[in-house]
Amino acid sequence: MNDTARNPAAVAGLLSILDLEEIEVNIFRGRSPQEQRQRVFGGQVAGQALVAAGRTVERGAVHSLHAYFLRPGDPSTPILYSVDRIRDGRTFTTRRVVAIQHGKAIFHLSASFQPEEAGPEHQIPMPDAPPPESLPTWEERIAPVLERLPEDARRWLTRDRPIETRPVEFTDPFRPVPRPPRQLTWMRASGRLPDDLLVHQCVVAYASDLSLLDTAALPHAIAWNDGRYVMASLDHGMWFHRPFRADEWLLYAQESPAAHGARGFTFAHLFTRDGRLVVSVAQEGLMRPRQATPGTLAR
Repeated sequence: MNDTARNPAAVAGLLSILDLEEIEVNIFRGRSPQEQRQRVFGGQVAGQALVAAGRTVERGAVHSLHAYFLRPGDPSTPILYSVDRIRDGRTFTTRRVVAIQHGKAIFHLSASFQPEEAGPEHQIPMPDAPPPESLPTWEERIAPVLERLPEDARRWLTRDRPIETRPVEFTDPFRPVPRPPRQLTWMRASGRLPDDLLVHQCVVAYASDLSLLDTAALPHAIAWNDGRYVMASLDHGMWFHRPFRADEWLLYAQESPAAHGARGFTFAHLFTRDGRLVVSVAQEGLMRPRQATPGTLAR
């Protein structure tokens, strides 16, 4: 299998999206990539909000974040990020960030930062998984599907991707079959990143939203373009246990223990190749069957 499928240009584009403009003290402006999206990708807003929070912190690294997706973001309009410096303690620093578009909050994030400290250590073991080099690339996985898709879908699926993913078990996004709500996926940035730990944490925050809700959809065989459902991230939590590099392979082990009330819940863990648990993630997402008058995203 090909292990050289890197895309430095796409990573440069992602870093540009994460490089917010500071327009006033505690106020930053972010833009969206020029993609044909109906709404802003949730991982982008989470990553940008974490950048905004981190820009106001003088010491320590983020160890946890908790966020709510309040409204769909408009990809044609810049997003303003307002940072509230909740607390600067002797050890912990807390920030609250509100993302704003058209005068309304679309996203809310709270993040806590802490300098490195010594203490007891333990972790769960990494699941067994074949090495990423033994798995097909995304391009190889999707190639058999492309010929039966319309041109706009082919362009979307073959666009430059800043995050390289290699699922252990591939699911056809257009013709899924029911399977247990668990999946293992290797992921990494598609090019070299700067050494700044906050950059790697923000890139993983971006990438962590790529497939969590998909995991909850697996038992129900909900296709990527299934018009019978409204699918959207509702909230997102992350805990950063140890330093890591997002441009090196990480195993994303995801599992959805429950879906109920038009919501699906998923938790996940990220492991380095040598088995170190570096990040834990939890998310609840909307899985709402459409009614007789589809097309709205009321939450």
